[in-house]
Amino acid sequence: MVATVAAARGTLDTFPKYLLLNARRFGDRPAMRHKDYGIWQSWTWAEQLAQIRALALGLQALGLSHGDKIAVVGANRPRLYWTFAAAQSLGAVPVPVYADAVAEEMAYVLNHAGVRFAVVQDQEQVDKIQSFSDRIPMLREIIYDEPRGLDGYDQSGLTAFTAIQERGEALLAADSGLAERWKQGIREASGDDISVMLYTSGTTGRSKGVMITATGAVNAARDTAEFDRLSEKDSVLAYLPLAWVGDHYLNYAQGYVSGLCMNCPESAETVAQDLREIGPTFYFAPPRIFEGLLTSVTIRMEDAGWLKRKLFDYFIGVAKRHGEAILEGRPVPLSGRISYALGKILIYAPLRNVLGLSNIRVAYTAGEAIGQDLFSFFRSLGINLKQLYGQTEAFLYVTVQKDGEVRADTVGPAAPHVDIRISDSGEVLFRSPGMFAGYFKQEDTTAETLTEDGYVKTGDAGFFDTDGQLKIIDRAKDVGKLTSGALFAPKYIENTLKFFPNIKEAVAFGHGRDFAAAFINIDLQAVGNWAERNNIAYASYQELAGHPRVYEMIARNVDETNLRLSKEPVMAGAQIKRFLVLHKELDADDGELTRTLKVRRAFVAERYAPLIEALYDGSTEKYVETEMTYEDGRKGVVRATVKIVDAKTYPAARPEIREAAE
Repeated sequence: MVATVAAARGTLDTFPKYLLLNARRFGDRPAMRHKDYGIWQSWTWAEQLAQIRALALGLQALGLSHGDKIAVVGANRPRLYWTFAAAQSLGAVPVPVYADAVAEEMAYVLNHAGVRFAVVQDQEQVDKIQSFSDRIPMLREIIYDEPRGLDGYDQSGLTAFTAIQERGEALLAADSGLAERWKQGIREASGDDISVMLYTSGTTGRSKGVMITATGAVNAARDTAEFDRLSEKDSVLAYLPLAWVGDHYLNYAQGYVSGLCMNCPESAETVAQDLREIGPTFYFAPPRIFEGLLTSVTIRMEDAGWLKRKLFDYFIGVAKRHGEAILEGRPVPLSGRISYALGKILIYAPLRNVLGLSNIRVAYTAGEAIGQDLFSFFRSLGINLKQLYGQTEAFLYVTVQKDGEVRADTVGPAAPHVDIRISDSGEVLFRSPGMFAGYFKQEDTTAETLTEDGYVKTGDAGFFDTDGQLKIIDRAKDVGKLTSGALFAPKYIENTLKFFPNIKEAVAFGHGRDFAAAFINIDLQAVGNWAERNNIAYASYQELAGHPRVYEMIARNVDETNLRLSKEPVMAGAQIKRFLVLHKELDADDGELTRTLKVRRAFVAERYAPLIEALYDGSTEKYVETEMTYEDGRKGVVRATVKIVDAKTYPAARPEIREAAE
């Protein structure tokens, strides 16, 4: 496959062109699978071509044309992925939108993009869009995939997905030359056309529409598919949000250039089971997913018998000592290899099978920094987990780690054909094959994001180590100093805290203050399981979060975090002196997180300002009332008296280095 792709450079510059090629070279191989009512359905590349062609011609008859924007909203479904290729085959621009976005967020994106058509999964999305359709003047038609619950709806401006395809099939039957003309249109399409418009998560404000050209998207995907030797024999589980650049790149884009098979889970609730059933060879998950996997393993072991726990602890110790070296082909003593081989039979292989990672050839994580211990845990099991650093403006990849050169404390060197440099202020800058064409309707913001010589400003602070590996410290705007002059990098502190399975989220404060402090969100699954085993009764997250024994447990986690920070010369001065366990979970529906679950730091600081002040004025508790959004959209108020606790700090391991760094 790699040789074929390399030979095709310059002639294949859009994904529909790859669709035509894949239908010829991989016609009988599976291109897409979807689990529905417990049964996996498959489509070959030839069948997928037929589905996309019928959809494209039906959309064209409905009025979709070159340059039009078409929203795609829903979970990972074959028909929604087919919409991308169908739109691109006509020169239209797909605009994926987060399915869980509240109406106001979705209305902004659809209105800003000037969407004319919207293809949605089900009644929930139809209801949401219809609730603000009067604010989307260009919207002509909503096309739905799943008809359940829509029988009694006014059908004006509402069309079934199947009806669009049936219209396309009828047109094909009536015109023997239509299929060839459609193909010819694909062959003549320009790689300079916008392939997709991806809206940023909006961590610091309104989302921006990132325009990616077809040539840029194809070249970037081709580079990394070659880098990881992806082929038609590989498979992935497509479970990430459609609107996130990671899904569009890792699954859709790499899928088309390599011919691999995409597998769509039945639902978000069945992802773990579906992962085990499919056993993909290529896998991506943000750190929070790996944290969740480790938490589930920890809980299972806590509930296991004493013999199983002893075996697990012993062989995990063996894996920590020798696993990564064996994975990378480095020398390991014979006794270590024998112990690891036995551990593979008894522990590692069964554990990988339970997690659905038995067939993984390469796995990646990105989006947030991952804890070193968490990263090493999975690699020690023989899972080739690597890190990448990406941006929507790069169409994901900026750096990528090579096999045999994987380290937990870096994100690797520049990805193929990517150029990186560090500005005088310490900001990471890049140019790449997939570099964006600009922000839609925001020329001034685009200009501000680019340097005079065309590099993209990432907004992240970082540096290259002596091996040429990039290290990301934090968002450049978030890196600060305590009044003592000690460096304060909140994300570094938060990621160190989040290694502990009991801690789901953390928000650190300290810039311009005398010391660092933190909010903690407990992991309800992990801490709830612990509470049940220890006969601790609770009726809600709030009640569990405020329990004295939970505070004692979190205090131990904070203590270990401070001990680790004390051994980091640059970070030793920013140990956590005070903390609290937040009375509610941070939630995207409340504006506290982005749709990609990143903390909106400024919003959290403003919303919980009284709690922050209480951390610094010596208070031992603070009464607060906080509005929250329930799953059904209703609003409510949670009231709590939040306890504030002092933490133990440690002397810096080498204070002279820290002083030099300051």
